[in-house]
Amino acid sequence: MVFSTKICRYSRSLADISESQHLLSKRWDCILAFRTMSGNSAAVNHDVNSNGSLQNGNVGLEEKVDEIRKLMGKVEGDPLRIVGVGAGAWGSVFTAMLQDAYGSLREKVQVRIWRRPARTVDRATAEHLFEVINSREDILRGLIRRCAYLKYVEARLGDRTLYADEILKDGFCLNMIDTPLCPMKVVTNLQEAVWDADIVINGLPSTETREVFEQISRYWKERITVPVIISLAKGVETELGPEPRIITPTLMINRATGVPIENILYLGGPNIASEIYNKEYANARICGAEKWRKPLAKFLRQPHFIVWDNGDLVTHEVMGGLKNVYAIGAGMVAALTEESATSKSVYFAHCTSEMIFITHLLAEEPEKLAGPLLADTYVTLLKGRNAWYGQKLAKGELSLEMGDSIKGKGVIQGVSAVKAFYELLSQSSLNVLNPEENKHVAPVELCPILKTLHKILIIRECPPQAILQALRDETTNDPRDRIEIAQSHVFYRPSLLNQKP
Repeated sequence: MVFSTKICRYSRSLADISESQHLLSKRWDCILAFRTMSGNSAAVNHDVNSNGSLQNGNVGLEEKVDEIRKLMGKVEGDPLRIVGVGAGAWGSVFTAMLQDAYGSLREKVQVRIWRRPARTVDRATAEHLFEVINSREDILRGLIRRCAYLKYVEARLGDRTLYADEILKDGFCLNMIDTPLCPMKVVTNLQEAVWDADIVINGLPSTETREVFEQISRYWKERITVPVIISLAKGVETELGPEPRIITPTLMINRATGVPIENILYLGGPNIASEIYNKEYANARICGAEKWRKPLAKFLRQPHFIVWDNGDLVTHEVMGGLKNVYAIGAGMVAALTEESATSKSVYFAHCTSEMIFITHLLAEEPEKLAGPLLADTYVTLLKGRNAWYGQKLAKGELSLEMGDSIKGKGVIQGVSAVKAFYELLSQSSLNVLNPEENKHVAPVELCPILKTLHKILIIRECPPQAILQALRDETTNDPRDRIEIAQSHVFYRPSLLNQKP
């Protein structure tokens, strides 16, 4: 009986494949017929134009590759090796974009991505993945051509377990199933992935960056050349002694590997990974030493993804972590007020005033950060995972006991950032004058939203509804007052970012 049942199920599986192939065949016949009716000359002209565009595009790509290769001292026959470390949504998309752009230049560039092995795909995700595959003719055709389709049928029926690294090879990121990427070379052995890498893309959460790069440092002990590392991580930690300061992912990497900070860059911007891969227009900044940031900005730039460069590495990196803090609160407010535009605008006024206040502590010229910080905050509040997390908490669909690593979303970096910024701004050595009370207080005392988020997320003494109470507190000052305090007093603390005064 069991044997008979399996035969029936596999018959249905084969029927699925046959039906898909038949559908593709019919669609292809229609395309060919349409081309014939349109006339051979038009088809020929189209092919010539397409080939010409492709050739011209390759010329431009080769120029960009050759510039980076020359800068890195690569010789003919030795390809530029680019490795993505970490396969979350943004790390996977970033690596896939490089594969899409430069994958055809195999003799000059090799792109691969590392992710941990043995992560299984659950049945519900496998079923959804099957639906995604069958909704996209190009994806379906590619899997059938590579003889990779049957495993997804088997997984849909529950007869096979899929693994995250296995599906990533076909272009499916576990945190972003609905946005198929290009097929990629996936490596699950960290040493194999990074030992000879020229450019390493850090796609790890900030909470995992230190540990993984400490492992990587062991594989680089015998290296002669120094790699370049581009960090995408948006998160921070704090170090309270001998004096309080912020530890960013680039500094973690520097400490873990010994790679000079001049060879470590940060790339960030108001970006949603799935939209960028679908070629929605976006921009980002790559920050770091001039030697690398300018040629890399050119190398990474694509028609729909504009990359600017900036020399202020640490401050931009910290701002990328700061906006995640307030995005969680925005999600809570949205859920608790049923998307009230008025309530969300009140929250936005308070949270932006706190961010402006904090930037005056961290940056000598905070005005230069206003545009990038607000743009990044805006998109994160609209569609980022931190705002999503806040909404789910407020609705009771997630609980704090589930941790900050959420299935299908990855690590919610805003949680650790709340803890880091609260601890940092609670230090008495950073006390600032509160003119209303005419006494010195810890900076966090002037940040009621941050204090409330800490009570909700970290020490867990308040429910999410406390965020609304913080907004409606009659003793709360006008957000403008906080900005005036920041602008009228010398708050800048160079030591917070390990900067020289």
